[in-house]
Amino acid sequence: MTHGVVFGRFMPLHGGHIALVRTARALVDHLTIVVCWQPDDEVPGAVRVQWMLEMFPSLRVVAHCMPSPHSILPSPDHLGAFAAQMQEIHPEPVDRLFASDARQEPLAVALGARFVLLDPDHAGVPVRSADVRTDPLASWPFIPPVVRSAYASTICLHGPESTGKTTLTRRLAEHFGTLYVPEYGRTYCEQYGLDLTMDDLVTIGRTHCAMTAALVRLCRQRLFLDTDPLMTAVWADMLFQQRDPWFERFDTTAKLYLLLDIDMPWIDDGTRFFGDRDRRRQFFDLSRAELERRGVVYRVIRGTFEERFENALAAIEEAGL
Repeated sequence: MTHGVVFGRFMPLHGGHIALVRTARALVDHLTIVVCWQPDDEVPGAVRVQWMLEMFPSLRVVAHCMPSPHSILPSPDHLGAFAAQMQEIHPEPVDRLFASDARQEPLAVALGARFVLLDPDHAGVPVRSADVRTDPLASWPFIPPVVRSAYASTICLHGPESTGKTTLTRRLAEHFGTLYVPEYGRTYCEQYGLDLTMDDLVTIGRTHCAMTAALVRLCRQRLFLDTDPLMTAVWADMLFQQRDPWFERFDTTAKLYLLLDIDMPWIDDGTRFFGDRDRRRQFFDLSRAELERRGVVYRVIRGTFEERFENALAAIEEAGL
């Protein structure tokens, strides 16, 4: 019965790590993945453990507060402390330590394990964690779906009805060759009617969140949102002059909001409510106030449809997304 270990920060997990783990798993009877974490890590250790558990549900995954394996000094004291820590989290003798970095060889020696070096030049999967952290978009093909939510750029179209959000969302997604989350509120109203309750609005918000979480794993670098729960909260204000506490707990806001102005004609398509000038202005002001209150990054988008598209592209570029 052979036992192997793979050490790393996996910050973030990428295709090279996945190839390493799968190769190691084929060469031993039992494999343990040790996720090294520190309190000030950019991505919490618990998040990285969840990545590993989802990618490798049949393997043992443990997190341990310890330095990166690359930074452990090859001195007797440091290696002795490392071996003692490993004894606590892996009581069984370690037969093989797998790595793509030769600097981990002293760790194998300290454990009395055979050191197995795999693809040290990253030729098989040409990516390193530092590459992903520096420019995640350039490394996108090597980021697994489970990790993409941490690095995808979410861009939300925000504002009152009949301002061109849906049309602009679709065009932006097509322009960038990616996906978009359609407005679930429209689907809900078409299915169940316009006699909405606060519970209906919460259902719309929760469903939109679930759709976003699903599609962010499939998008290509950017995910466009045709509104989100911040907009649904404003609908609650307009319809009921209050909102359910769920909307205050919503915290997965987009990286950029494009607030569409009301300088377009209001068109009644059968699912719209507030067409008169004063109510439309109130709706826009509340939409903007919600973004201000939340402290999110946003830009106001005005003009004809073509101008809206060009202004949206400029805002996305300006935001570095």
